Amino acid sequence: MDSFFGLREHGTTPRTEIAAGFATFLTMVYIVVVNPGIMAAAGIDHGAAFVATCVAAAIGSLLMGLLANYPIALAPGMGLNAYFSFAVVGGMHIPWQVALGAVFVSGVIFLAVSLIGIREWLINTIPLSLKLGIAAGIGFFLGLIGLQGMGVVVASPATMVNLGTLTTTKTLLSCIGFLLIAGMVARRVPGAIILGILVTAALGIPFGLTSFGGIASFPPSLAPTFLQLDISGALGLGIAGIVFTFFIVDLLDNAGTLIGTTHRAGLMNPDGTVPRLGRALLADSGGAIMGSVLGTSTTTSYIESAAGIEAGGRTGLTAVTVAVLFALTLFFAPLATSIPGYATAPALVFVACLMAKSLRDVNWDDLTDYLPAVVTAVAMPFTFSIATGIGLGFITYAVVKLLAGKGGQVSGAVWLIALLSAVKFTLGAG
Repeated sequence: MDSFFGLREHGTTPRTEIAAGFATFLTMVYIVVVNPGIMAAAGIDHGAAFVATCVAAAIGSLLMGLLANYPIALAPGMGLNAYFSFAVVGGMHIPWQVALGAVFVSGVIFLAVSLIGIREWLINTIPLSLKLGIAAGIGFFLGLIGLQGMGVVVASPATMVNLGTLTTTKTLLSCIGFLLIAGMVARRVPGAIILGILVTAALGIPFGLTSFGGIASFPPSLAPTFLQLDISGALGLGIAGIVFTFFIVDLLDNAGTLIGTTHRAGLMNPDGTVPRLGRALLADSGGAIMGSVLGTSTTTSYIESAAGIEAGGRTGLTAVTVAVLFALTLFFAPLATSIPGYATAPALVFVACLMAKSLRDVNWDDLTDYLPAVVTAVAMPFTFSIATGIGLGFITYAVVKLLAGKGGQVSGAVWLIALLSAVKFTLGAG
């Protein structure tokens, strides 16, 4: 174990790595409750989605630990799962099987750019302001979905959205759950998000809002989603934009997570580059491909891995520990499937708040930087489309830079994406 993971070289021990794995797992295990509910909104069987979530997280984390030797865990990504269910399947009326095919194709593209070595170019060619705007926008998109799930925000024919009835039992419990999560995170309570979800669900039992189905059993069947993806449908020209969105958001999400976590763990090279980046991206792309085969949205690196790093995790043994724990979670399906939507919605809003923090790093002294970032972030929730937000952001960035006499700062790739987005909007594709 020491020779494979280089424990002594990294100044760590098996005990420290395993403890770090538990810390990371506790901060991200909420996904096994939240993701199946989001997938169910697309028409996917809830039990199968639970199994797919656990297995995809276990496989992805295992790949990261064994291939890249990083203490970084993977699971179906927040934001992309909402885009999958609410924008692609719900908004565009694309069958979930085809949407899974799009996830598969985006994963294959991610794998290809990782193998041929152009991934760094793709990451570097996208301006920092747009990267930050995309991250915040996905957070706002999640926040809107979460507030709707809580009953805080409701539809209105006059004002588009309006304040819901806060005195209903579900909404009150959801608000309590959100405040509980925030308070526990502020106090650094391990597993604060999942604890907040469980407490909120438990509070609903006396009101008949939560039906407790037990704690443990054999896992549900994966048959309803396993190998149900429609790759041929995903290769149709009409959803090329969807594939691109899955790809570009996954690429940026992974890049940001890898840079942030390796820097915090002291694993980054002196010149700022990330060692074994190719292997890490291979693990990410492999996890995305496997997730689509199993029946869930894009699997990606989790920034919650920072919790394990804070606990001393420095090698892939931490990620392998997370993989084992997700595999064991398969046997707690009754508990996970008993959690109602009003209990998981607060977690979406809280994660949205965390993602919105990226805007603090925008260059607020340069209008040509912060304007496209804000357009990107604001457009995602108000158009209810991550893809539209990205497209409008790229167009705004390119045009504003040009008009400001800074056209030389716009790369060819940005111009290309902006042009393709403009054509898409002109033709009426959302």
